[in-house]
Amino acid sequence: MRARAFLASVLAVALVLSGCAGPDHTIAPAGAPQPVESTTAPTPSPHPTVAKPTKPPLRPLPAKLPAGLRRNSGVRPVVLTFDDGPNPTWTPKVLDQLRAAKVTATFCVVGREVQRHPELVRRIVHEGHQLCNHSWRHDLDVARRPVKEMKADLERTNKAIQAAAPGAKVSFYRQPGGRWTPEVLAVAKGLGMRPLHWSVDPQDWDKPNAATIGKRIHTAARPGAIVLLHDGGGDRAATLAACPHLIADLKKRFGITKLR
Repeated sequence: MRARAFLASVLAVALVLSGCAGPDHTIAPAGAPQPVESTTAPTPSPHPTVAKPTKPPLRPLPAKLPAGLRRNSGVRPVVLTFDDGPNPTWTPKVLDQLRAAKVTATFCVVGREVQRHPELVRRIVHEGHQLCNHSWRHDLDVARRPVKEMKADLERTNKAIQAAAPGAKVSFYRQPGGRWTPEVLAVAKGLGMRPLHWSVDPQDWDKPNAATIGKRIHTAARPGAIVLLHDGGGDRAATLAACPHLIADLKKRFGITKLR
């Protein structure tokens, strides 16, 4: 009986000791704190930030207009130019007035408008007017961008013109806003286009009334003037209303011709 009692005591001690052992079967000291499983999600390590490529800075505009811009017809008659079209509302009406007056003009067209209204480009060419590249989307800063971007912009516009009117000649480029740089002159020249500026700007883009547009042109015009007007880029009702009188006035005083 004593042997059995001794064995039972040994077994009881063994069971107690096994219950106090840690996961590595070591005995935890009495009163030692037990590990508690964390309920807090681990903080994720920050992802490395990917730096966006920086755009090259725009080159500064020159202090004055660069040399080589076409600002005179070279003869006594003046030249009419219309910018920012073709526009389905205004361009056909301008063309109607030019046809009625039996004069021609130069249309400085925006590439994306050419793409939208190719039939108007065909009419411009069919009725004997000239075409001038005026950039793809009238980007005022295109002349300040990298040369590769400039070239792509002007080439895209020329391709749209050729798609609309195959074989049409595009002899001129006009910089939006007249914000010329020597670099864009070189790009235009490399694409076979001469830089076309102006000598008379009635600021019809600012929407003065028809009488003001006519008066400004009458006052500023000289022999060989290149007159800047708009058939796109906004409401051109005042320009359209001014055209019959200003065309008759210029035709009588100087004559109206094409660029050569």
